[in-house]
Amino acid sequence: MPAKGDHDARRRDVSEAVWRVLAAHGFDGLTLRAVAAEMGASTGLLTHYFPSKKALVAHALDLAEDRTVAGRLTPSGRGMAAVREVLADVLPISDTAVEMNRVWVSSWDAALADPDLGARETGRYERIRSERLRPFVEQAHDLGELPRDADLDDVTATLVAFTHGLTVQVLFDPDRFPPERQLALLDGMLTALSG
Repeated sequence: MPAKGDHDARRRDVSEAVWRVLAAHGFDGLTLRAVAAEMGASTGLLTHYFPSKKALVAHALDLAEDRTVAGRLTPSGRGMAAVREVLADVLPISDTAVEMNRVWVSSWDAALADPDLGARETGRYERIRSERLRPFVEQAHDLGELPRDADLDDVTATLVAFTHGLTVQVLFDPDRFPPERQLALLDGMLTALSG
């Protein structure tokens, strides 16, 4: 039996190989064989970590979530300035953000096809809305930066939908949506919501 440190190191190696496959080929290209080839290992080794494709995909989603959370910035502003920072942090305006968004968008097929994975994605979007963005939308409302009668659930949902929709357009047509244009469109949306 390998020492715990060896097992932990191997698990990190496996996770890094999973991420490289995801970044290069998306969830559609994520297979035990592809990860094994990336590591220069046998698929038999990987079955110790992932007894099924579903386990491999679940681990990949965990990796994507961990990397997303670890890379998040803490807004320096308040109210709408903080809302802008949170949303700009999602947009594919850097190579790292493009890679991360490609991974997330490629995960949607798997999540739509599997009820368990779909429930995980539903929970992730709920956390994005309620924990990541909503506190700053409420702060903006309290500061008078949003109309008094604004429905804050609708504002939050609209901003998440706008940002993710723009992200998809950028991934398919990056020349039309360079970083400056993405941020200008975001600013226009925030101005429109501010009334």
